[in-house]
Amino acid sequence: MATIEECRAALDKLSDNMQRAEGDAREAASLDRSVSCHIKDLDVTFAGRMTGGRIEVHETLQGPPREKAQIRLAMTGDDLVALVDGELHFARAWGSGRVRLEAGLRDLFHLRKLL
Repeated sequence: MATIEECRAALDKLSDNMQRAEGDAREAASLDRSVSCHIKDLDVTFAGRMTGGRIEVHETLQGPPREKAQIRLAMTGDDLVALVDGELHFARAWGSGRVRLEAGLRDLFHLRKLL
């Protein structure tokens, strides 16, 4: 089972990857939205903002998100690490329910280019 530190490192790596994105993915990464990522098996939520092509984590909270972010992710820590490392395909994980992504329709349209 991934630790809180490994999950935080995975989010930092995802942020670095977003910073280097090109084309349509770069456009999607440039959204300015509040973000939360709930790690279900650890019952921890990373809350912050996606801005300037990066994810900035402002808080690490025990339990589910306290406020409804504009972009909300939920998964296990192992799935987060596997997604960022390229070992788990996002569309398959989302389709099977291993990863939950909630956002407005317009944001989902933009995020599909990134994910």
